[in-house]
Amino acid sequence: MSKKLVFVTGNANKLKEVKYILSQGGHPIEIVNEALDIPEIQGTTVEVAIDKCKRAAELLNGPCITEDTALGFTALGGLPGPYIKHFMANLGHEGLNKLLDGFSDRGAEAICTFAYSAGPGTEPLIFEGRTAGEIVQSRGTKVFGWDAIFQPVGKEQTYAEMPADEKNAISHRGKALEKLRAFLQSQA
Repeated sequence: MSKKLVFVTGNANKLKEVKYILSQGGHPIEIVNEALDIPEIQGTTVEVAIDKCKRAAELLNGPCITEDTALGFTALGGLPGPYIKHFMANLGHEGLNKLLDGFSDRGAEAICTFAYSAGPGTEPLIFEGRTAGEIVQSRGTKVFGWDAIFQPVGKEQTYAEMPADEKNAISHRGKALEKLRAFLQSQA
């Protein structure tokens, strides 16, 4: 495997986080990014990640990783799930909170699914991380999606209020990337 890996994203905050986490450990993995316009299918986070990764590998004609993030509300049976990006864009932090008005359960699960493809025609491998938490009123910086309204179980701060190293150690993305990093380093 080459020392550089293409991460398909147009999200600068996500790219920064992924680069940092994958640079840790004995054999740092260098990430370059490519912003591709790949339509997302409707489905589970795993189905979306696999499809996106297959399409990206074909467009790039080489190995790559893609990521899909979901936020599921317990009271809503796991919705918005993989559609959180669209819910966030249309409703914002306040609107996402209002979705849970009238429910006593404000529990949520953050899910991150990375897919790795060795190249066109290969079946992507999946690396998933999950973090349980609850939806709270917006606190902290509002630069990274829904981080300001997600408070992990056992923590007093939202993701947005946490220092990056603390968030990365417990977050859904950090957990998925640790699995991906272990795999990639085993291939070196």
